[in-house]
Amino acid sequence: MNNQPLQRDFSTASIRAVSDDENSRTFELSFSSEEPVQMWFGTEILDHSSNAMDMSRMQSMGIVLFNHDRNRVIGKVTRAWVEDNRGKATIEFDNDEDSETVRSKVASGTLKGVSVGYRVFNYESVKEGAKSLDGRFTGPCYIAKKWQPYEISIVSVPADTTVGVGRDMTEDGQPPAVQTAPGLAFYESQLAANRNY
Repeated sequence: MNNQPLQRDFSTASIRAVSDDENSRTFELSFSSEEPVQMWFGTEILDHSSNAMDMSRMQSMGIVLFNHDRNRVIGKVTRAWVEDNRGKATIEFDNDEDSETVRSKVASGTLKGVSVGYRVFNYESVKEGAKSLDGRFTGPCYIAKKWQPYEISIVSVPADTTVGVGRDMTEDGQPPAVQTAPGLAFYESQLAANRNY
């Protein structure tokens, strides 16, 4: 579960142009929060406390993609920071035709979905009814204590538009199966995988 590429979708109206110019290429947005999200392995919370999120990659080479397609780079992250337990960024769209099409749809309000690609290096597992070590979260949950965002995507169809934090859709268009905690079969498969190395 650690160090796997993961994605979270946000359905948000908080993408806003930095200036009032209708042709502005620079926008500010939120790309992550501490909202619990049901992932394939259980409930995940991205910790935004001091030193939990490694922003080095986002700040040095952060990119903006369309629908997580690595072949559709539409802009760059010019600034990334944490504010009010949310990952925030200022992005700048590129000047090519594809980027301009997405930029104009963001500016008009047609595209409002934001998603983040990230890796988790360390989870704190909190049992049902127990409190996390810092006392902020109640289990059952997995808290990403060390994680790194590596890309922001503007997405056309967030999986869940009824909440601030959405769900990443699977390839068949269905949300991941809801599971309260990994079952025995999960651990057995991990043991089998470890024996093969």
